[in-house]
Amino acid sequence: MDGTTYLSDYRPYPFTLDRVALTFRLAPKATRVMAKLHLSPREAGAALHLDGEQLKLISIAIDGQALKPADYLLSDTGLTVHPAALPEGEFTLETEVEIAPEDNTALEGLYMSNGMYCTQNEAEGFRKITFYPDRPDVMARFHVRIEGDKPVLLSNGNPVGQGEGWAEWDDPWPKPCYLFALVAGDLVATHGTFTTMSGRKVDLNVWVRPGDEDRTDYALGAIQRSMKWDEEAFGREYDLDLFNLVAVGDFNMGAMENKGLNIFNSKLVLASPETATDFDYERIEGVIGHEYFHNWTGDRITCRDWFQLCLKEGLTVFRDQSFTSDMRLGPVKRIEDVIALRTRQFREDAGPLAHPPRPDHYREINNFYTTTVYEKGAEVVRMLKTLLGDAGFRAAMDLYFARHDGQACTIEDWIKVFEDASGRDLSQFKRWYTDAGTPHLKVSERFDGGTYTLSFRQSTRPTPGQDTKPPRLIPIAVGLLGPNGDELVPTQVLEMTEAEQSFRFEGLGAKPVPSILRGFSAPVVLERETSAEERAFLLAHDSDAFNRWEAGSALARDTLIAMTEGRDAGSDYLDAIGMLIGDESLDPAFRALLLRLPFEDEIAQTIATRGGVADPDAIHAARETLARDLAARHEAALSATYEACAVAGPYAPDAEPAGRRALRLVCLKLLALVDAGARAEALYTAADNMTESLGALSVLIGLGKAEGKLAAFRAKWQDNPLVIDKWFTTQIALCPPEEAAERAATLAADPLFNWKNPNRFRALMGGLSANHAGFHRKDGAGYRFYADWLIRLDPLNPQTAARLSTAFETWARYDAGRKEKIRAELSRIAGQPGLSRDLSEMTARLLG
Repeated sequence: MDGTTYLSDYRPYPFTLDRVALTFRLAPKATRVMAKLHLSPREAGAALHLDGEQLKLISIAIDGQALKPADYLLSDTGLTVHPAALPEGEFTLETEVEIAPEDNTALEGLYMSNGMYCTQNEAEGFRKITFYPDRPDVMARFHVRIEGDKPVLLSNGNPVGQGEGWAEWDDPWPKPCYLFALVAGDLVATHGTFTTMSGRKVDLNVWVRPGDEDRTDYALGAIQRSMKWDEEAFGREYDLDLFNLVAVGDFNMGAMENKGLNIFNSKLVLASPETATDFDYERIEGVIGHEYFHNWTGDRITCRDWFQLCLKEGLTVFRDQSFTSDMRLGPVKRIEDVIALRTRQFREDAGPLAHPPRPDHYREINNFYTTTVYEKGAEVVRMLKTLLGDAGFRAAMDLYFARHDGQACTIEDWIKVFEDASGRDLSQFKRWYTDAGTPHLKVSERFDGGTYTLSFRQSTRPTPGQDTKPPRLIPIAVGLLGPNGDELVPTQVLEMTEAEQSFRFEGLGAKPVPSILRGFSAPVVLERETSAEERAFLLAHDSDAFNRWEAGSALARDTLIAMTEGRDAGSDYLDAIGMLIGDESLDPAFRALLLRLPFEDEIAQTIATRGGVADPDAIHAARETLARDLAARHEAALSATYEACAVAGPYAPDAEPAGRRALRLVCLKLLALVDAGARAEALYTAADNMTESLGALSVLIGLGKAEGKLAAFRAKWQDNPLVIDKWFTTQIALCPPEEAAERAATLAADPLFNWKNPNRFRALMGGLSANHAGFHRKDGAGYRFYADWLIRLDPLNPQTAARLSTAFETWARYDAGRKEKIRAELSRIAGQPGLSRDLSEMTARLLG
C-alpha cells in the first residue's frame, strides 16, 4: 500500500457523534487530555475506528466500564474498538491520553510557541491531541474544560465558567474537529464590539503577547469591517456572543478559521506605521476577512472530505477578494489578483504538480493546500457570478446557505444549488473543478461587409494523469472599440462551449479593435497575434481597466522576450508608457502597476508557454536594460511624478495614500538607475514609515549601496521578529544574482536566523527563490543551498519543508544543464533516510 487516498473510496462514518466533552490538564511535557464521545451506531456490527498519532493511552472505557486489551487494537495511526465490545445503541466512549506539546516541532495538534499553548488542526492535526474520527464530515458540539497555570485560557464558542487555573467553553454549533482550537498563555487583549444587523452585541478581542498591544488597532478594525461587509454583501450575521483572535509567532499557515477563536500568524495581525508596509496592512485586512468569512463558508457549512477543500477555500478566497476590492480600489485589486494567479497558479498548472481544484486522490492532504485549490478555486466561483449575473449569484448563495447550513458538502451539492437557482445545466462547467491545467484560447478574426467575426479554439495541454481534456464552458467578456477609441460594442459575455466556436457582431461601419477577456473573465491563456500598435491603442483607450493594464503588460513582455533573443526592441513600449506616467486622470495605484515591469519568473513562464527555453541570465539582463532605457527616456516625467506623489501628514494605510506611495516607489526605483540612488538615500533618511523606509532600502540593495544601512537596520529592529523577517527576505531577493547563494549562506549563519520558526525560514528561503536568476544560477549553488535546508528542516517541520519544495516545480522550463542539477537535488532529497510523508510525496511528484 502506498498510502494513497481516493475520492471514489469515500464512505460515511459508521457512527454518529453528537457531543464531545474535552478536559485538558496542561503541562509542557505531559498534558493530559480526557475525552468523552457520545456515539450512536449507524451500521450494525461496525468496528469503531478513531484516528490517533503520537498519543500515550492512559485509559479507555465505554459507559464507565474499562475496556480490556483484547477489546481494542492500538496502532501508530489510531485505535480500533472491536464490534463485540460495543453496545448496540448509544454509548459514551471515554479516553485519557498524554501528549508533549513542548516537543511538537511539527506545529500540528497542540504545541507550544514561546511558552504559549496553541493548536493547529487543519487538516489532520486533531489526531495528535486525542483519539477521534478525524474527518470533516463528523460534526459535533464541543464542551471544553482547560486546566493550567496560564492566565488566559481560550477555546471555541462562548465562555460558560472560569476560576483560578481553569476555564470552560461551550460551542453550540456542530463542527468537525479540524475547527477545534485551544490557546493558553500570558496574553493581553485589545477589546471592541460589533452590533449585528439584528441588534445583537458581539464582544471582540485581539489577543497578543504583552508589549504588542499597540499594534492591534488595525486588526480590530478589520474584524469590524469584515462583519459589516458580510452582512451587506451576503446577508451573513455572526452567530456567537464573542469573537476572539489570537496572534501566534510560530505558525505553519497564515491563519486558521477555528469557530469563534481564529488563530493567526502574528505577521497577519501586528501592524504600526513604523513596522508594517502598505502591503502588510492590506494583507492583514484581507486575511482577517478571509478567516472571518469562513464562519459561514467553512464552519457552518464545511466540506464532506478533503477532496472538497476548494469548496470552502476557493469560495472564501473569492469572498475575501471581493471584500478587499470594496474596501480599496476594485480594478487595481483585480489586476493584483490576476498577477498572483499567473505567477503562482499558472506555473503550477504548467508543471509536474498540476492538479484539478478538486483532485481525485492524494497521499498527504497537507500538500494540496495549493494555489490551484485557493486562487483557481476563487476564479471558478467568479466565473459562476459572471455567468449568472449579480442577482442570480446572490440568489444561488442564499439558497446554498439555506439548504446546507450545518452540513458537510461536496462540489456536486454546490453545483446543484446553482443549477436549481438559475435553471441552467452546469454539468459542463463542473469540468473546471475536475480537470487540471490552464486552457489556451487561440483567437482569430475577420471583418467583412460590416460583420466582425471572432473565432476561438480552446485546448488544454496534458497534465499528470490527464492526457486529454474535453472542452469547458468558458465565459469570455468582450468589448469592441472603434478607430477613434470609442466603445462600439459594450462588454458582452460570450459563452464558449465547443472546442471551436465563432461569434459575430453585425452592423459595424469599420473594423473594430477587440478588447477580449475583459476583467480576466476566465483563467485562461489568450493566444492572439497582436501588433505593438494595437497594444498601444488599447493601453491608451480601453475602458476596461484590466485590459488596459494587460495591453501594457503584454507589450512589456513581448519587448523583454525579444530582448532575450537579441532582437532590437523597446521603442514601442517606451513611447506608449511614457504617455501615461504623468496622466493624473489615472489613479496612482493603477499607474504604479502600469510602470512595474513584469517579473522575471513571469517572463520565463511566458517563454515556456510559447515553447521556448527560458534563460534566467538573459531575462535578468533584458529587464535591467529595459528599466534603464525607461528611466533615461522619461527621467523628467518620472521625477515630476515622484515629487507630486509625496504624501503629507501622518501615515495612513488607506487606499489613496498607499497608491501614491506605490507610484512614488516605482518611480524611485527607476530614477535610481540615472541618479545613482541619490533620491533613495534621501528618502531612506527622511522616511517615517516602513513602506518608504523599506522601499528606499530595497532600491539601495539593488544598487549595491546598502551594506551599512542593512547593518544599522538589523541593529535597530533585532528585537522585532516581523521586521527582521523583512530584513532577511529583501536583501537576498534583491541582491545581484551572482551573489545570491553566498549571501544566503551568510544570512543562514546569522544568529538571528531561527530556522525552526516557519516565518524566519520562509523569509530566507522565499527570498532566495524570488531572486530568479540567483536561484537558477548556472553552477547550481542556489539549488544545493535550498535542498540542504529542506533536508535539515524536514524531520522537525515536514509541512513547511514540503510547501517550500515547490520552488523546484518550474525545472522543465530551463536548459538541460539546469534541469540536470535540479533533478540531482530532488533525487538527493528523495533518497534521504526517514524522509517525511509530506516531502517524499512532493519530491516524487516533482520528479514525475
